[in-house]
Amino acid sequence: MRLVLPPKTCNNQFNFSDMSIRLFDVAPDFTAETSQGEIHFHEWLGNSWGVLFSHPADFTPVCTTELGAVAKLKNEFEKRNVKVVALSVDDVQSHVSWIHDINDTQHTEVNFPIIADPEFKVSNLFGFVHPNASDRFTVRSVVIIDPDKKVKLIITYPASTGRNFDEILRVIDSLQLTAKYSVATPANWKQGDDVVISSSVKTEDIPARFPKGHTIVKDYLRMTPQPDLVG
Repeated sequence: MRLVLPPKTCNNQFNFSDMSIRLFDVAPDFTAETSQGEIHFHEWLGNSWGVLFSHPADFTPVCTTELGAVAKLKNEFEKRNVKVVALSVDDVQSHVSWIHDINDTQHTEVNFPIIADPEFKVSNLFGFVHPNASDRFTVRSVVIIDPDKKVKLIITYPASTGRNFDEILRVIDSLQLTAKYSVATPANWKQGDDVVISSSVKTEDIPARFPKGHTIVKDYLRMTPQPDLVG
């Protein structure tokens, strides 16, 4: 995929067009330099799920805590077959220096690549720059991508609010579960809780589809134990 850089304005900023991605779009492919070398995004993802999350800049306090938090969740992402990649609009040299600070202050070791995006090429593809917030920095966005390269979740936070990566893991659990079974997850669902049977499943077919049992709360609200758990 060829990346086209928007024209510069007279103050050396970019005119960012509305290129925001939407749910179930194919995630844009790109080639970029990262703190771990060059990646070709779709090729790098392979058959894994992916989490791409953007940062306003290097050496910023909230971002430093976020990257440290993600590094500490390495095993949790791996057991879900998820690859994680961050993005900041600074260059690779800056990223490498920042990683030393993250490791030191957060008592961890950054174990995933950080995309260098000084020309906003990737940021523009994903709509990570919101001009009403700032035309110089990316917002705190999270994009979850499935193995078919489809966008399954987009969350955007203001710069002042750090992300909750336990919630990101919870959403991944929901997405992976509902991709395999005709169910949805209710409010505040977490692993082990009952789930909602999809309206596409006829009531008479429920016993065969969900042998653990079910409860009909209303004709449109039918609950069953989480189907992929043993016991």
